[in-house]
Amino acid sequence: MFPALYSLPIMKKQLIAAAILSTLLSGAAFAQQTTEGPWMVRARAVHLNSDNGGSTNLAGVGDLGLSMNNKWMPEVDVSYFFSPNVAVELILTVPQKQTLTSSKLGKVGTFKHLPPTLLAQYHFPMNGFKPYVGAGINYTRFSSVDLLPGVTMDKDSWGGALQVGVDIPLSKSLYLNLDLKKVMIRTDVKVAGNKIGDFKADPLLVGVGLGWRF
Repeated sequence: MFPALYSLPIMKKQLIAAAILSTLLSGAAFAQQTTEGPWMVRARAVHLNSDNGGSTNLAGVGDLGLSMNNKWMPEVDVSYFFSPNVAVELILTVPQKQTLTSSKLGKVGTFKHLPPTLLAQYHFPMNGFKPYVGAGINYTRFSSVDLLPGVTMDKDSWGGALQVGVDIPLSKSLYLNLDLKKVMIRTDVKVAGNKIGDFKADPLLVGVGLGWRF
């Protein structure tokens, strides 16, 4: 078999053997990567920590010192991998009820917010751990706004979003996911139709959950 190889010097035979072995190993690695499907679905429990920024000044009262409550919330995301490294992720949840409080006036009222987020991600496949970073855009819709008489808020917010996380393999297609996001969410606050400032929730979202790759 391959009689021409026997006439080659030993060094050349070794180089040819190394090249063949390298090609076989590369092919095996590529085949292993392509066994994973392009889709991934994750379900997370996420803790929302509001930054409670911005400034709202009411005549005769001063800065209202607005804040909203922190809470745990469910989160589901769907990711599509264009390659082992590049993916897009759509993050979804259900409308979340929040309580808005003023350091001067006490409870201002309640509202719901729905904050879908779209992120572009870069993944770093490693042995075992698969860390990633992401950046994208958030749209938040405020609804069921029930504040003090005369107090209103804009119902739409657009802002940036940043993300870091890691997928840790538990089995062939099951992963433990740890995720951290910073999302820019803000809205104008008005009294009797006049803007008195803005409220910047800008939450930090700390999540843990499971992911399925298919």
